[in-house]
Amino acid sequence: MDAGYNPRTVEEVFRDFKGRRAALIKALTTDVEEFYQQCDPEKENLCLYGFPSEQWEVNLPAEEVPPELPEPALGINFARDGMQDKDWLSLVAVHSDAWLLAVAFYFGARFGFDKADRKRLFNMINDLPTIFEVVTGMAKKQGKEKSSVSNHSSTKSKSNSKRGSESKNTKAMQSKDEDDEGVTLEAEDEEEHEETFCGACGESYTSDEFWICCDICEKWFHGKCVKITPARAEHIKQYKCPSCSNKRARP
Repeated sequence: MDAGYNPRTVEEVFRDFKGRRAALIKALTTDVEEFYQQCDPEKENLCLYGFPSEQWEVNLPAEEVPPELPEPALGINFARDGMQDKDWLSLVAVHSDAWLLAVAFYFGARFGFDKADRKRLFNMINDLPTIFEVVTGMAKKQGKEKSSVSNHSSTKSKSNSKRGSESKNTKAMQSKDEDDEGVTLEAEDEEEHEETFCGACGESYTSDEFWICCDICEKWFHGKCVKITPARAEHIKQYKCPSCSNKRARP
């Protein structure tokens, strides 16, 4: 599927990993309705592929034996209608995590990574939440637990998750204060939310980007990941992320 694409350094392999990971998270979160429809149980063994370009694809497995790269789990479509949607997506997420590691360490073995390189690659990968953690919301829960000691509850006020003074549905976005107090508040906010992850791409919180919170599942998202701008957020009374919207829409 990726013939001719061969990352050779630890940094290149990690960049490859991040692109594939972002694609798979997209399939299982923001593009979940399209992914669900493509996994027709009446079709043959289907696999979910993620590409370094952050694009995903549901397709038949590679025909060559052995394949150019390790293959994802076969037949994910067969289990679709026999399980709760949430459980099925979690299962696909677990297999996707295993596939990503297999591909990354295939490149590592092929291009002779030594013990130090393999350890560095694993540590870079391990710093990111797994796809399973992003899809199930565990990444967000872990962040809440770690920061519960420090005022995290104030950011999760359900009565109004779109706080006007912080730019509606945002998480501390783009503090412009230039005095000492503003800088201190921004640093505290960054530390407070450093364990919060985007429910779409899985990246951790940074204060220089616009974020929005789903009023249904309470997951946080980059505005760019769910195509919501600060201006548009101002007019949304109750925000529902793509996954929650699709759950309501599906018969």
